[in-house]
Amino acid sequence: MVRALRADAERSVRAILEAAERVFAEDPGASMEQIAEAAGLARTTVHRRFANRQALVEALAASAKQQLTEAIDDAHLESAPPLVALHRATANTLRVKGAWQFTLGSPLAQNRMAKEVWSEINARSLAFLARAQREGFLDPAADLEWTRRVYYALIGEALHGPGASDDPRAQDPDALATRIVDTLLRGAGPRDGRHRG
Repeated sequence: MVRALRADAERSVRAILEAAERVFAEDPGASMEQIAEAAGLARTTVHRRFANRQALVEALAASAKQQLTEAIDDAHLESAPPLVALHRATANTLRVKGAWQFTLGSPLAQNRMAKEVWSEINARSLAFLARAQREGFLDPAADLEWTRRVYYALIGEALHGPGASDDPRAQDPDALATRIVDTLLRGAGPRDGRHRG
């Protein structure tokens, strides 16, 4: 009986968080009542799970950041072949960031925990890029901090840039990840390495 109640509570929390992400994406000032309605739950249920709007926003941030961390863990940055790890981390990140666009891009959801998670993700990204550099996938003289920033910018443009929603590849995280990785590692120069003068 206790297990059933716990599972029911987890389902309602998940429904509230998913509804809050959708509602806040359209209206960051939405009320708890609007979120309850979108989740198909009574307002009292939402207030029982989250004391106030700020608690809900913090829970959104924690959930999104946790999913992003798990998505990066799934890429095995420390052990998988670098190209495989980079592609998988990129595709996984696109999936999570696509599903949590409000929360992962909103200043409302930036708190101490979020800053710690981003700091950890940035450190892991740099460690992975250093590994890729040692293994010959990046130029030995490449500035890794700049490379990390360019990589993040490519992901951001792929998800939010002008025309992104019209690009059929935006609907397929794996195809989009291939494009991002190719651009990061090869740029827009000729593939045969020759330049025309």
